[in-house]
Amino acid sequence: MDFQFWKLWIFGDILRYDFHTHTVFSDGELIPSELVRRAKVLGHVAIGITDHADMSNYKELIEKNIAVRDEIKDYWNDIRVVVGVEITHVPPKSIPKMAKKCKNRGAEIVVVHGETIVEPVSEETNYYASISEDVDILAHPGLIDIETAKNILENNIFFEITSRKGHSLTNGHVLNISRALNIPTLINTDTHAPSDLITYEFARKVGIGSGMTSKELNESLNINPKELLKRF
Repeated sequence: MDFQFWKLWIFGDILRYDFHTHTVFSDGELIPSELVRRAKVLGHVAIGITDHADMSNYKELIEKNIAVRDEIKDYWNDIRVVVGVEITHVPPKSIPKMAKKCKNRGAEIVVVHGETIVEPVSEETNYYASISEDVDILAHPGLIDIETAKNILENNIFFEITSRKGHSLTNGHVLNISRALNIPTLINTDTHAPSDLITYEFARKVGIGSGMTSKELNESLNINPKELLKRF
């Protein structure tokens, strides 16, 4: 552990944020309350519930998680439930319209399932996500190109560095593109099962494994999550 880590530990800033998780309402294993409880035990102060969404289910997902958020905040006020969706495998050209519909329905964050190299995601998904003003995070964007990344920067979208098996294979590339354009990153899990949730220290290892410096780690783990939370 380096000096920066110990300084954070001493001053009590070791707080875990994760803005990409799934529940039984898509392909996850936990109901929202158990997901939040397990995250709370692991030191999370904010957890984004972002089930897979398309036109068939986005309204229901957002309504369910608004209810969860509003109930939990009265009892567990030391963890923030963030209502979101992950727009997944939809026709790329529909992404900007879909993202706007989700925000209008009450989603606090919109994640787009990027062009990971381990799934048959439609080409141009990254591009159409990048031109939307309503997208907040481009998840596991694979081998994203520099021109698309310029749109990401312009529209204040965060890049995801992920701990998810398979999707994490291109973390290094994503980080290099992030550095080239100064695009902010977040370390998320894409949690589906209880074992997918990680501690601050493990998230730190994910960042180091992708090639992050101490400064980049601090930004991704501590500064950028707070900037995202300011949006809502």
